[in-house]
Amino acid sequence: MNDHSPSKFLDRSTPPNIATLILLAGVSALCMNIFLPSLPSMTEYFDTDYGVMQLSIAVYLAVNAVLQIVVGPISDKFGRRPVILWGLVIFLVATIGCIYAPNAAIFLTFRMLQAAVVVAMVLSRAVVRDMVPADQAASMIGYVTMGMTVVPMLGPALGGVLDQYFGWQASFWMLFFAGLAVLWLTWRDLGETKSSSGLSLAQQFREYPELLLSPRFWGFSLANGFTSGAFFAYLGGAPFVATELFGMTSAEMGIYFGAPAVGYFIGNFLSGRYSARFGVNHMVLAGCAICGMGVAISLTTFLSGNGSAEVFFGFMTLVGIGNGLAIPNATAGALSVRPHLAGTASGLTGAIMIGGGAALSALAGALLSAETGAFPLLILMLATSLSGLCAILLVIRREKQLGL
Repeated sequence: MNDHSPSKFLDRSTPPNIATLILLAGVSALCMNIFLPSLPSMTEYFDTDYGVMQLSIAVYLAVNAVLQIVVGPISDKFGRRPVILWGLVIFLVATIGCIYAPNAAIFLTFRMLQAAVVVAMVLSRAVVRDMVPADQAASMIGYVTMGMTVVPMLGPALGGVLDQYFGWQASFWMLFFAGLAVLWLTWRDLGETKSSSGLSLAQQFREYPELLLSPRFWGFSLANGFTSGAFFAYLGGAPFVATELFGMTSAEMGIYFGAPAVGYFIGNFLSGRYSARFGVNHMVLAGCAICGMGVAISLTTFLSGNGSAEVFFGFMTLVGIGNGLAIPNATAGALSVRPHLAGTASGLTGAIMIGGGAALSALAGALLSAETGAFPLLILMLATSLSGLCAILLVIRREKQLGL
C-alpha cells in the first residue's frame, strides 16, 4: 500500500473520493444491462435472429474478460489513472459506433470495443486496495459496489422506457452522456494511487504464475466466478423468459429485471457493514449459500406447477443478495493473497468471473426454448451456485491446513 495524503474532492493530486469510485464502477455495470429490454426491438431493427443480438451480451463479456487479464499488469506498471482515462475514451467512441451501426455485424464489433469500459470497474477495486489494508478493503469494496448497484438496478427499467418511447438507440445515448460525465469527473478527481512497480511490462506479466500457483487465489476467484455466474446466466436467459414465456413488454421486463439488483444492493450493504466483523470467508460462504437457496426455491416452485413471473423474478432477489455478500469479499480475498499484485489479481479475478459469465450467458440463451420453459436456466444457475459453495469451502479448508 502506498503512502497517500488524505483525499480531497476534485483534486487530482490526492486519492479519489469514494463517489468517483462508485460512479466508475457504476458506468461499467450500466453498460452491461441497460439495453437488455431493447433486444427484441434491436433484433427487428437489424433484421436478424434473436440469438445474434443476444451475442451482444456474450461477445461483450468475452472481450471484457480478455481485457481484464491485461489491464491489471498494465496498470501496475503505468498507474491506475492513465489506464482508466484511456479506457473511458475508447468506450465513448465505441458507443457512438453502436448508435450509428448500419447492420448487426458492425454493431457487434463496436459492442466489443465498448468493453474497454471494464477498466473502470477493475481498477476502481484496485484503487481501493491501494488505499486501505485487506480488512478495510472488503468493507470499502462492499460500499462501492453497493452504491454502484443503484445505477444498474435502475438501468433495465430506464432502458425499457427509453426503448418503448424513443427507440433502442436512446439507451446508448444515455451510456454516452453518462460516460462523458464520468470521464470529466475522473480527470478532475482521480489522483494516482499506484507507484510504478519498477518492472518492465514483460516482467509484470511474468508475475502471473505467482498468483496462478496459489490455491487460495483460485478458491476465492472460483467462488467469485461461480456465484456471479448464476447472475450472468440470468442475464443471458431472463430476457427470453420474460418476453417469450410471460409475454412482457420491454418496459415491464425492465422493471422486473431489476429484482437481482435490489438484492445485490442489500447484500453489498451487509458486506460493507459486517465484513470486518465476521471475516471474508464467512461472508463468501453465506453469499454462496443464499444464492443457491434462492434458485433452489424457484426451481422447486416451478417443478410443482406454480411457476410465474413473480416467482421467477422474485426469488432472483436472493441471488442478488448472495452475489452482494460473496463478490466484494471474494474479490478482497483474492486481492489480498498477494497484495503487491493487487492490480494483476483484480484483472485476473475479473477475467475468470467475466469469461465464465460470457460462456454461461451464451449457454443460457442457447438452452432456452418455448418447449423447455425456464427449467434449463434455473438448473444451470443452481449448478453454478453450488460450485461456488464448494470453492469457498476448499479455501476455508486450505487456510486451516496453513494455520491462517
